[in-house]
Amino acid sequence: MKNELMNFEKIKRKTWQKLHRNTTVPLTQEELNSIKSFNDKISLQEVLDVYLPLTNLIRIYKKASGDLAFSKSLFLQTRNRPQPFIIGIAGSVAVGKSTTSRLLQILLARTFKYAKVEMVTTDGFLFPNKVLEERGILTKKGFPESYNMELLLDFLDTIKNGQSCEIPVYSHEIYDIVPDKTQKIESPDFLIVEGINVFQNPQNQRLYVSDYFDLAIYVDADVENIENWYLERFQKLLKLAETDPNNYYHRFTQLPFNEVLGMAQDTWKHINLANLEKYIEPTRSRADIILHKGQNHEIDEIYLKK
Repeated sequence: MKNELMNFEKIKRKTWQKLHRNTTVPLTQEELNSIKSFNDKISLQEVLDVYLPLTNLIRIYKKASGDLAFSKSLFLQTRNRPQPFIIGIAGSVAVGKSTTSRLLQILLARTFKYAKVEMVTTDGFLFPNKVLEERGILTKKGFPESYNMELLLDFLDTIKNGQSCEIPVYSHEIYDIVPDKTQKIESPDFLIVEGINVFQNPQNQRLYVSDYFDLAIYVDADVENIENWYLERFQKLLKLAETDPNNYYHRFTQLPFNEVLGMAQDTWKHINLANLEKYIEPTRSRADIILHKGQNHEIDEIYLKK
C-alpha cells in the first residue's frame, strides 16, 4: 500500500478534526440512526470530527469546479451551463459506503441550503438475476461482468449534460432488480454515486465511470475487519428474515446455523474477497480522498491526494 499511496497526504484523525471550526452537528442522533447501515457504529462525534471537515473540503472542490467551468466558457465564448457536481464513493462490500453516502447527502443538503442532492447506488445497474443465470455468472454477482456498465455510463453522461434520467432499482430483500420500478434523477446540483465498481469499467478501457466524477472517495479498512463486518451483517440479515418468507435470506433461516455461517464464509472468501483483491482495491489510488476505518468502524486516517 505504501507505494500506491505515495501521491497522497496522510492525515491523522486528530489533525483532520482541527481543520473545521464548526462545533454544531446539523443532524440529530435519531436522524443518524435512521441512515446508518445496521452493522455500522457511526456516532455524532465522528460526524463532527470527520464528516464536517470533509463537507467543507467538498465545498472547496465544488467552488474550484465551478470556477473552472466558468473560465472554460469564457475561453470558448460559450454559455456557461450549470452541471451537477458528481461524487463517486467506492469500497468493499460491508465497509460502510452506504452510510457514508447517505450521511453526505444530508450534510450537503444542509450546507448548500438551496441545492438538490441526489444519491444512486450502482446496484441498480446490475443485470437482473435472469440475465446473470443465462450467462452463467449468477455466482459472480458484484464482479465487473455482472454490471451493465454501458447503461451506467449513459446515465452519467445524460446527467452531466443537464438532462433527467430514469434508472433501475435494486432490492437486497429480493436480491434482484425490482420489476417495473425506476428511480428518476432530474437536474441535481449534487449527485452521489455509490458502489463497489464506481472506479471501474473493464468493458470499455477507454472510458471509466470515474471520468465523470468531480470528486472520488474510497472507504477503506483492513481486510480482516471487513470480513468480520460482513459476517456480522449476514447474521443480522438472517435475524431480520426469520419472519419474512419473501425475503431472500429467509431460506437460510431453515438450515442449521453452522452450515449457513460456513456458506457465508465461503461467499466472502470466493466472491467478495476475490472481487476486492482483484477489482476493487486496485482502483483505490484513483480516489481523491481515502477514508480509512479502524477495527471499531471509526475513521482513524484520511488520505488526501496531493
